[in-house]
Amino acid sequence: MKPETDLQQFSHIRRMRDHRFPHEIAAILPGEYFVSVEPMIVYTVLGSCVSACIRDPVNGIGGMNHFMLPQPKNPGADSWGESTRYGSYAMESLINDILKRGGVKSRLEVKLFGAGRIYEGNIDVGAKNAEWVLEYVRTEGLTACKTDLGDVLPRKLYYFTESGRVLMKKIERVKNQTILEREREYASKLHSVKPVETEDVTLF
Repeated sequence: MKPETDLQQFSHIRRMRDHRFPHEIAAILPGEYFVSVEPMIVYTVLGSCVSACIRDPVNGIGGMNHFMLPQPKNPGADSWGESTRYGSYAMESLINDILKRGGVKSRLEVKLFGAGRIYEGNIDVGAKNAEWVLEYVRTEGLTACKTDLGDVLPRKLYYFTESGRVLMKKIERVKNQTILEREREYASKLHSVKPVETEDVTLF
């Protein structure tokens, strides 16, 4: 049985073209991730969520995930828990898919973004996500060569899988509540289930 191609495995991911960019763009939402052997751009919008951009710089295989919570309260209690909506599975899925395509763990280049404090209240979801993902990377024996975590602003992110370049824009004003409402809706689904150029990151 032949292994799935990137196109088959990630057929649910929306793809688009933009004349400003040389490669096809894969747009991921909370709970999704994307890996490609061919040069691609992965795009997402982050509020309190975190995205890890990971690639093997030798062969250019890379991808990005987008998760909202570190891990389920009761791992393995139900099928929903084993989901890339959680960092514990999103990180494992992204790394394993890169390795399956020929990546080497010791070579992996890791960049972390997001974890903004976009909610009012005493609980800083973004801070918890940031703390968790930094510890995960350390525990796995990896090093994050670039991090942009925290702050109070949402981020738009474009990640070039082949080169590792990142275009990031912090959204100064959210004229509508799309990002906030999307994350709140997403969080409610999770909880309802029971059991300027800086290195290669360009601000635009």
